[in-house]
Amino acid sequence: MSARHIVLVTDAWFPQPNGVVRVLSSLKRELEAVGHRITVIEPGQFHTVPLPTYSEIRLAVFPGRRVAHLLSSLRPDAIHIATEGPLGWAARAWCLKRQIPFTTAYHSKFPEYVQARTGLPLDWLYAAVRRFHAPSQVVLAPSQNVFHELTARGFERVRHWAHGVDTTVFRPDRKNLFDLPRPIFLYVGRVTVDKNLTAFLDLDLPGSKVVVGSGPQREALKKAYPQALFHIAEGDEELRLCFNAGDVFVFPSRTDTFGLVMLEALACGVPVAAFPVTGPQDVLLDAAGTAGILDTDLKQAALTALTLDPADCRAHALRFGWDEVARQFLEALAPIRYTVGEPATESPHVPSCP
Repeated sequence: MSARHIVLVTDAWFPQPNGVVRVLSSLKRELEAVGHRITVIEPGQFHTVPLPTYSEIRLAVFPGRRVAHLLSSLRPDAIHIATEGPLGWAARAWCLKRQIPFTTAYHSKFPEYVQARTGLPLDWLYAAVRRFHAPSQVVLAPSQNVFHELTARGFERVRHWAHGVDTTVFRPDRKNLFDLPRPIFLYVGRVTVDKNLTAFLDLDLPGSKVVVGSGPQREALKKAYPQALFHIAEGDEELRLCFNAGDVFVFPSRTDTFGLVMLEALACGVPVAAFPVTGPQDVLLDAAGTAGILDTDLKQAALTALTLDPADCRAHALRFGWDEVARQFLEALAPIRYTVGEPATESPHVPSCP
């Protein structure tokens, strides 16, 4: 396959600490390694304001004109719109106005997240998200369960897209980062209401509980659960040690589309305990019972997971390679056909991305 120039438009990028950024940055690295040119249009290139109630996420303000200039000047071979934020809507509008094909992805259960914060009807929120994705040539879904959910809600041209984990970064390592009574039950990820962390922190478990991550609910949970340790990891090296410090990775979310942090824990040899819902089911697949435990009783899942073999966890994670993720992504792209003889436009300066 010949090398292509692909533009990724995303409202989630560094320094945001979340799974969407992890997926997109890993995808970018994998595609560049096989010769493709990737340009990222992201919030750092625009004037931004903090998202209300979640200041770590910054949103571009009135980005339409600059997004249009960038896309017109870059002349990419394909455009992928990764998120439904201001940049995503601006890129969508530019493509529709010029009849330029594009693809999108459904990374997060945004309707459930908004409903948890606002109480707005879920059907209304899904209607808005469905409208965003409706013109897309392909809507990439990060798991089979999400594929079925979106199809059932009337989304069209949905395609399953595998996710992966960097098993060279996330690998077994020393387990002594935290000097705490064992067993250590661990959560890593955003500390937000949609992650359902109280379902984990309320459990009567032996040993210790550790929550690694930042987010708007962090301070309130620290006060409400003083017996738990709250920690923020700086960089992948420390994050790997955090994963390895745990004896069981507890994932209480009921609304994640996938849950990449579970794969990162498994790659470090740490078994998963979770509810039997979308996300955990798609991560564990046929390894439920060997690499992790799914149970409506989260306490029972956590205790049973203690008995699992770390080697089985690592072996399962090794099945999720980024080469397959990149291959499926490239197959889904909608090529842009330019008019023969159309003059090229000088490429604008786009700030480099990690």
